[in-house]
Amino acid sequence: MSLTYCAAAPGHPYHGPYHESEYGFPSADERVLFERLVLEINQAGLSWLTILKKREAFRAAFDGFDVDRVAAYGEAERARLLADAGIVRNRLKVDAAIDNARRIVALRDSHGSFDGWLRAHHPLGKAQWVALFRKTFRFTGGEIVGEFLMSLGYLPGAHQPDCPVHGVVIAQAPPWKSAVDAGFTGYDE
Repeated sequence: MSLTYCAAAPGHPYHGPYHESEYGFPSADERVLFERLVLEINQAGLSWLTILKKREAFRAAFDGFDVDRVAAYGEAERARLLADAGIVRNRLKVDAAIDNARRIVALRDSHGSFDGWLRAHHPLGKAQWVALFRKTFRFTGGEIVGEFLMSLGYLPGAHQPDCPVHGVVIAQAPPWKSAVDAGFTGYDE
C-alpha cells in the first residue's frame, strides 16, 4: 500500500474507527494496554486488518482482557484458546499472552500497574524500549514493541501532522509529545 495509514484508513469499516478513536491515543487502562499488547503480538506475520476483524473474538476468548483472569489461565484455558478458530491459534502467541498477563500482575508490585511501569521508563528511544520489553515480556520484537508504543502515544508517528486526528491526539497530551516539549530528542535512537 503506497498510502499512509492516515490516508487509507478513513471510511474503512475496520481501520477507520481504530485510526480515528484509538491509534496514538494515550490510555492508562490496564485492559486497553493488555489488549493492545496481545493484538500487536498476534498481528506478527498477519495483516492488521485480520486482527481488527478478529478483535471481538479475541475479547471473548481472553475474558475481556482481564489481566488477572488471563494470568490465572491453566492448561484447560490454553487448550481452549488453541482450539478457538475465532482467534490466531498460534501456540507461541497464546503462551505469550498468558505469560505476559502474569508479568503485568508482577509489575504491580514494583510499579503499581502496567501503565506505571511504562511511565517509569518513559521517555526512551525505540531501541531502548525494545531491549526493555524483551527483558520483561515474551514475543516482543522491534515491530511489535514499536507499534504497541506508537498506538498508545509513547512513540511519535501514529498520525501524519496534516491528519485531522493528529490534533485530537495532541490535545490528549500523549507521553511522546510531553517528552518532546520537555526537550527529549532521543526517539530516533
